[in-house]
Amino acid sequence: MHRAYKEKKNISEELIVDHCAPTMAGLKTGSLFNCPLEDSAELMEKIIELNRRIVPRGLRLVPLKIKERSALVYMYRPQMLEEDLKHVMAEEILTERDYPVGQAERCLACLVRRLRHEEEFPHEIGLFLGYPPEDVEGFIKNGAAGAKCVGTWKVYGDVETAQRRFAQYKKCTRLYRAAFKKNQSFDRLIVSYS
Repeated sequence: MHRAYKEKKNISEELIVDHCAPTMAGLKTGSLFNCPLEDSAELMEKIIELNRRIVPRGLRLVPLKIKERSALVYMYRPQMLEEDLKHVMAEEILTERDYPVGQAERCLACLVRRLRHEEEFPHEIGLFLGYPPEDVEGFIKNGAAGAKCVGTWKVYGDVETAQRRFAQYKKCTRLYRAAFKKNQSFDRLIVSYS
């Protein structure tokens, strides 16, 4: 009973499945989730242990921002991120914000610095989550105003494609939650990507 309580107070495989299933399945570049925090050292140990298991399969976990009682954690696929950030519009958005374009890992480090040290939220974070650059740019320019539809993100461009992706992500999450609940096997849910 004590272990289950501790798992809920820190990062757990179940929490990751709940928030990152499409990324685990290779359908989405990255996912963000807030994790309750009791002990930051324990969180880092758990992330290191999980990364030992998932990095060889094309995934990575990174704590983006640690607060007193919670941590913002990012699960992503480095290869997919590298490809996403090569998109012309993504490069323009990042260049305007002084990111080291063409170097995905350095761009991620820059995003982490912005999250930790700047007061304004860096809305370009959508590029790191696999959102279409036109939708990221639309949100940066318009805020919530003018969105054609809302799902996993606010859509300013191709509504049909976005809605198909939203449905795909929702179905994936439902299936992954059921599979995890049935088998309790986190590692089997990770689709290798190379």
